[in-house]
Amino acid sequence: MTLLEITDASLSFGPRKIWDKLSFAVERGEFIALIGANGTGKSTLLKAIIGVQHLDSGKVDLEEGASLSYIPQHRTEDSSTPLKVKDLVRLGLDGHKPGLPLPTPAAKEKVMAALKSVQALDLANESVGNLSGGEMQRVRVAQAMIGSPDLILADEPLSNLDLNQQLAVSDLFELQRKQTEAAVLFVTHDVNPIIDYVDKVLYLAPGGYRMGTTDEVMQSDVLSELYGADIDVVRNQGRIVVIGTHDHAHHPGEDWV
Repeated sequence: MTLLEITDASLSFGPRKIWDKLSFAVERGEFIALIGANGTGKSTLLKAIIGVQHLDSGKVDLEEGASLSYIPQHRTEDSSTPLKVKDLVRLGLDGHKPGLPLPTPAAKEKVMAALKSVQALDLANESVGNLSGGEMQRVRVAQAMIGSPDLILADEPLSNLDLNQQLAVSDLFELQRKQTEAAVLFVTHDVNPIIDYVDKVLYLAPGGYRMGTTDEVMQSDVLSELYGADIDVVRNQGRIVVIGTHDHAHHPGEDWV
């Protein structure tokens, strides 16, 4: 069953075109890795889906009544922020409802279970502004999953995490998908921590986009055509390494795209 459908989405910032007639669908329970170089609109695509980025043309259709959660890229919080971790996670449960949430035992139990699942139970009473980048990422994952959404939009949720934490958080996304049939659209620079879970890859590049299984998209000829340059995709002991792109290069002013 189609949960999300993007049809002929086009977007430009000034003279620079980000996408032209981008079209794809996300099925219920599907895990899609969103990959591409900086400046190709990965984060912007998630913002278009949640409705805070206006498209030049095209449309975004979410199944009627479907719920979604959004994990933004990590940004440093003001150290004076008084909000406690447990209260931030609670917002994922009922923050969309009018009025102040009531402190019920059931809600507290869900919050603590969510924090425990991301190995952050000890952070429950910490102020959000005191968290490290890795701690904040884990808390955001707990916040996104606590309400059992139909669609999870995750913008580089593995950034600032060490390898063991990356694998643990990736396992959480897969567990959530199995338990609730949630679909996941997962922005990442490295597909390897989630490669066992990915159904499809959506690869954005300056020369267009491709969508298909990992084996269909992560091929030298496919990426070479997208980039208009020689790209080598190397597979070694189950890992995929892409050689010849600037995926990890820093482009000033473009990290938010």
